[in-house]
Amino acid sequence: MVALTALWIPILLSAVIVFVASSIIHMVLPYHRSDYKKLPDEDKVTAALRSAGVTRGMYVFPYCTHKEMKSPEILEKQKQGPVGAMIVFPSGPPNMPKYLLTWFVYCLVVAIFTAYLTGRTTPSGTVYLAVFRVAGAVAFMAYGVGQVVNGIWRGMPWGTVIKEVFDGLAYSLLTAGTFGWLWPK
Repeated sequence: MVALTALWIPILLSAVIVFVASSIIHMVLPYHRSDYKKLPDEDKVTAALRSAGVTRGMYVFPYCTHKEMKSPEILEKQKQGPVGAMIVFPSGPPNMPKYLLTWFVYCLVVAIFTAYLTGRTTPSGTVYLAVFRVAGAVAFMAYGVGQVVNGIWRGMPWGTVIKEVFDGLAYSLLTAGTFGWLWPK
């Protein structure tokens, strides 16, 4: 068993490495550029949303309760379409420093859980590959597998989900490599 305090360097370094890798993936590599589409007649749609008083939140349309799901009115609205979910952010420019800080904190949290579980199952002096396997599996559960729920329940296109899972695999491999490299001897 390895204490968390003995793993602070791989925790911090893996979080930094994943943060930098995610920045490269999203700002330099082109494969995420097709993830979002522009609304048809965007100005008209956003003006309609503003005039309707839509504020920050998650919305589904057509909205219904569980009791109303089978009602003829809702079934007709669903048949006519569009049917969807929408997330509305606060008005104003995106607060990128806040998003980046929150993402880095998430990377730290994943690294802490990776350290905890790997430290409980892998003793000091374990060979690189054994540490890599455990740390990689733990990190992949957070970075990769968790993305699948967006395709199931949030309606994210499966092509985008697969890209996010691929990114999660890359982050997991980087995390696992860092832990294997810096594992206490």
